[in-house]
Amino acid sequence: MLFDSIKRFHRFGAVALLGVGASSALAQVNYPIRPLRVVIQFAPGGSDVVARILTQKMAESLGQPFVIDNRPGGAGIVGASIVAKAAPDGYTVLFPTASFAVTAAFGKKLPYDSMRDFDPIGFIGSQPFLLSVHPTVPVNSLKELIALAKVKPINYASAGAGGIGHLTGELFNHMAGTRMTHVGYKGTGPMVTAMLAGEVHMGISNLSGTWMHVRAGKLRALAVTTLKRTPFAPEMPTVAELGLAGFESGTWYGLNGPRGMPAVAINTLNREMQAALKTDIKDKINALGVDLAPTSPQAFGEYFRGEVAKWAKIIKAADIRE
Repeated sequence: MLFDSIKRFHRFGAVALLGVGASSALAQVNYPIRPLRVVIQFAPGGSDVVARILTQKMAESLGQPFVIDNRPGGAGIVGASIVAKAAPDGYTVLFPTASFAVTAAFGKKLPYDSMRDFDPIGFIGSQPFLLSVHPTVPVNSLKELIALAKVKPINYASAGAGGIGHLTGELFNHMAGTRMTHVGYKGTGPMVTAMLAGEVHMGISNLSGTWMHVRAGKLRALAVTTLKRTPFAPEMPTVAELGLAGFESGTWYGLNGPRGMPAVAINTLNREMQAALKTDIKDKINALGVDLAPTSPQAFGEYFRGEVAKWAKIIKAADIRE
């Protein structure tokens, strides 16, 4: 009797366990089966504009909503920490920008490992910076700016010390052989205001947010910082083509998840991201000055590691302190 009971237990227990496994596998095959959370590292009005446009289109295809969760603080560390500690089930993802790589490049102790605690899902696109000067600065080209900076004190503005704009200026100094002095402001708004007032010679600013002032003749544009010309302003040459070969900077956007995400989640999100960026939202995101170039998870991982290495080198060479 006891032996028969044990046999029945094992038989029905195995069936029950098989049922649990099948249910779990089915849930993965049908991924996603519930809303997804997208953590943004900064306050509303910045990178979340791109995130909202993209995820709304992805939600239409996947049949599940994406909930945007803005978690500003600590130069993006707060938001990244939340995702690093989240369950790796594919329902919590990070919308990283270039600042995610910059934070890692400083090499300070973080509550997560930027390289090991995240699974890349895909690169979305990049947004070039615009190098522009106040009309009173006696230069009309990048070549003239470099020549002037080698004989007279020149300063440049960014949206904050230790940020991607600051590092872009130091990359320029490193490659051009100049020693322009950095002036950091608390955000893009104050920086642009200072540029318009002529408080600084040159500014490294968001292209879409500054272009109106170039059109109005209040600023003189010299170049964009991406390797290729941007469709947003195709007439603007790149820093690279004007003599500093290989010069590349700007902000970028991507998708990451906590380490250990199921392959089906990574592949599904990457596929839907790429598909969404081929629809009508492409023009909406391009209008924000973002050049779309979606990649595979593997390519995004390689790009991120390269960005961290590049900025770590510049931080060390310029002795930049946050």
